[in-house]
Amino acid sequence: MTIGFIGLGHMGGPMAANLVKAGHAVRGFDLSQPLLDEARDKGVIACASLTDAVAGADTVITMLPAGKHVLSVWQELVATVPPGTLLIDCSTIDIDSARKAHGLAAAHHCPSLDGPVSGGTGGAAAGTLTFMVGGEEDVFAKSQPVFAAMGKKIIHCGGPAAGQAAKICNNMILGISMIAVGEAFVLGEKLGLSHQALFDVASVSSGQCWSLTTYCPVPGPVPASPANHDYKPGFAGALMLKDLKLSQEAAQSAGAVTPLGAKAAELYALFNELGNDGKDFSGIIDMLRQQSASTV
Repeated sequence: MTIGFIGLGHMGGPMAANLVKAGHAVRGFDLSQPLLDEARDKGVIACASLTDAVAGADTVITMLPAGKHVLSVWQELVATVPPGTLLIDCSTIDIDSARKAHGLAAAHHCPSLDGPVSGGTGGAAAGTLTFMVGGEEDVFAKSQPVFAAMGKKIIHCGGPAAGQAAKICNNMILGISMIAVGEAFVLGEKLGLSHQALFDVASVSSGQCWSLTTYCPVPGPVPASPANHDYKPGFAGALMLKDLKLSQEAAQSAGAVTPLGAKAAELYALFNELGNDGKDFSGIIDMLRQQSASTV
């Protein structure tokens, strides 16, 4: 099929490239010329405007920084594409903006899905992302070939904006658990415990979690983790803070009490303020280590 792809950054670029590999004709647009050039090198048809990118498209995918960008682009999309064009937003945005985007699509008779992702830049490049999808079930069923070209797990979470809800909850768990794992390693260091010993115990015991076994924040036990590459992201601290802020906005709106989520947001805000916004979020262990040193 012909797919329009808007937003060709660290995640969108590899995702568009995987759609090309799957045999789709992908017409891409981004405000950054270097990103357009890079996408062109991977087989994407680089377009000079959004209108050009969506011309003749059966499906349009957006991958953008925030809700305000998604709403701005979707307002332009619904005024441009014919009714019946499938609109999919893979950005991670606030619940309210996601619902408004679905509303825009419905008013112009375009089926729509929110499909935020998990898996980071590595998953985007490898085509192994997890998609958390919100929208009508029949629309989700028809979208399977598109998602399958970019990801390994595609989960229908419910109606409009349910995908965003799942992503926000998942990443709140991730932010909290990474801090917990970091604290445990810092405590272990203070107690004379080697990184490998703690990993060998916790990875097969009740402390086991993804932040430990797949993304261990100390070098050694998990060779592929960013800790072994000077905390090159990965998933940057700025993005973790963004998602934690979204979780707290959603909690406040829904009347949910999330004290650990709130504390994690506070700690990642400090992590970013200290100049670590471009470092992988697992690098927060260094901040915890420094705070421990200052108490001695």
